[in-house]
Amino acid sequence: MEKLIITAAICGAEVTKSHHPQVPYTVAEIREEAKKACAMGASIIHLHVREDDGTPTQSRERFEECMKAIREVCPQVIIQPSTGGAVGMTCDERLQPLSLHPEMATLDCGTVNFGGDEIFVNTETMIREFAQRMKKAGIKPECEVFDKGMIDTVKRLMKKGEIDAPAHFNLVLGVNGGIAGEPRDLLYLVESLPAGSTFTVSGIGRTQLPLNTMAILLGGHVRVGFEDNIYREKGVLAESNGEFVERIAKLSRLLGREVATPEEARRILGLKPWNAKDGHEEKGQVQK
Repeated sequence: MEKLIITAAICGAEVTKSHHPQVPYTVAEIREEAKKACAMGASIIHLHVREDDGTPTQSRERFEECMKAIREVCPQVIIQPSTGGAVGMTCDERLQPLSLHPEMATLDCGTVNFGGDEIFVNTETMIREFAQRMKKAGIKPECEVFDKGMIDTVKRLMKKGEIDAPAHFNLVLGVNGGIAGEPRDLLYLVESLPAGSTFTVSGIGRTQLPLNTMAILLGGHVRVGFEDNIYREKGVLAESNGEFVERIAKLSRLLGREVATPEEARRILGLKPWNAKDGHEEKGQVQK
């Protein structure tokens, strides 16, 4: 098996300091949580940004500030901005971080009922527009999947040439309105992926550790962090995102898989190598 890529989703858009006081809002806090995660073995930082009061934002300027701050402490890490933003944001709002030319960005591949009146809207027209914008800019999409039908949507877009093969998926299980987080659910999604795909598994809440363990054994990759779960164990808050990364890195090594460095993650995902001379990544994907 390839080495394990660990993604740290350090803050998300929904979890707040009222849930856990260590959830980062400010640029300095985001920088510190990214530093802790990278030190423990994360090779990707999945990035949402907040205003200082915790309000979710897709502001290009705020993303630029946070990405620069993360680069100061984790120069080679892959920074993966979210284009999901938060419920209710417009397409133009959500797409702002693409103007910063990241190596990767998330591409949400279907609409989800998050509970109550909250609907996370991603129409097919929106999905295609986001995919086309990423392809034109040479940004590799991470296809965010909350149910099996979203995999089929990606397959259709691959046939149209709007998403390149091999695709990379993030299989999100345990979200309200999406597929549940039982082992059979993960197996169903993995077995439905297009041949040659790579995938990461994000288990929400109590499903995080068992589904991450399955992902390691299945040859996939894992996402951990405060966006998905704030508890180390029942009733006990994790001290930091780094604690989650450290735990999954130790588990992976016990199960016989070493943890990928950012440069190894780039090779696995088909991204261009880090340009150490210039101090930044060479933008875009490797042409297959």
